[in-house]
Amino acid sequence: MLRKFRVILEPNELGGYTVTVPLLPGCISEGDTKEEALRNIKESVELYIESLHADGEPIPSEETTEEAVVEVAV
Repeated sequence: MLRKFRVILEPNELGGYTVTVPLLPGCISEGDTKEEALRNIKESVELYIESLHADGEPIPSEETTEEAVVEVAV
């Protein structure tokens, strides 16, 4: 079964990219290029899901989450 996870790709100050998966707390990876960072996060997600299975935990679903945007004066 294929599952899709939203990721956030951010450029690093010193080069490369950091990728996080908001639905999976602590699931983070990096890469020198966008492509490498996305390949690495895919592997991180797979390992995260394996860990959830091993611990008998459910896999979070995007359908159960809610997004919002807030404005802050700076």
